[in-house]
Amino acid sequence: MTDISGARPSRTVGIVLFDGFELLDAFGPAEILSVLPKLFRLSFISTNACTVQSSQGVCVIADTTIADAEPVDILIVPGGIGIERLVADQRALEGLRALAETAEIVASVCTGTAALAIAGILDGRAATSNKKAFDWVRSFGPNVDWKPRARWVTDSKFWTASGVAAGMDMTAALIRHLHGNETAQYATEIIELEVRTDPHDDPFAIVSPQT
Repeated sequence: MTDISGARPSRTVGIVLFDGFELLDAFGPAEILSVLPKLFRLSFISTNACTVQSSQGVCVIADTTIADAEPVDILIVPGGIGIERLVADQRALEGLRALAETAEIVASVCTGTAALAIAGILDGRAATSNKKAFDWVRSFGPNVDWKPRARWVTDSKFWTASGVAAGMDMTAALIRHLHGNETAQYATEIIELEVRTDPHDDPFAIVSPQT
C-alpha cells in the first residue's frame, strides 16, 4: 500500500452540483479522490438549494451552497443537461469566479467547461470539452484556445476534460501531478480502473470539428 503518511496536509476539493448535473462527471472524480482521504477532503457545493437532482434523477444533499462556500484548493465543475441553465445563472457564475480565483486548481468535466468559459475564467487558456457538444460549448468562450483533439487539457492551474468518463482520466492525471505516479496508481487500482495516461490519446476526437 502506498504510504502517504508524510504527505502534505489534505487539499479541500469543492465539487459543484446543480440540477441536471451528470452523475459520473461529479462522482467519477469523487470516487478516485475519496480513496486518498489523507490527501483530499471532498466538499459538495450546490449552485442553489442544498438538495440537487442529477440528470438521472438521483437527489444529492450538498454540504453548502455556492453563496456560502469557503475557499477550496481544488474546484471541479461537472457537466450535464442542466448546464444550459447554469450558464444563464449570473449569481452562480459569480460564485464560480470567486472560488476559481483563489483555488490552486480549477477543473471541469465534459460540458462543465461551458460554465468556466462564459464566466471568463478560461480566457486566454487552452481547454477542451465533450466532443459531441464541442461547438455549443466553445460558443461560450470566444477568447479560449479550444482543443478539439484531447482527452484532457492542462494550462497552468486549469484542467479541462472531454466527455464524462474522461474526467476520471483527468483526475488520475491530477493525482499523479500532485503526488506522483505511485499514488495515482494506488488510487486507480483500488477501484480497479484502467485510465489513459496520455492526454492526446483521444479516440472520440473524430466526431469533433476540425480547427
